[in-house]
Amino acid sequence: MIDVPALVVHGDDDQIVPFDASAKLSSQIVRDAELKVYAGAPHGLTITHAEQFNADPLAFARK
Repeated sequence: MIDVPALVVHGDDDQIVPFDASAKLSSQIVRDAELKVYAGAPHGLTITHAEQFNADPLAFARK
């Protein structure tokens, strides 16, 4: 188990890596993980949701 804070980011409309197969599982095996789900976001959310994706890790790191 990973025991450092981690941010898990996933789009709920990812057709390549399904949400249930990865994001939920990832957030469960990482202690203190924060799961951030982007509504309607596809696999390429770093482009389609760039503003939110760029802001969230910065906010997470400031905690």
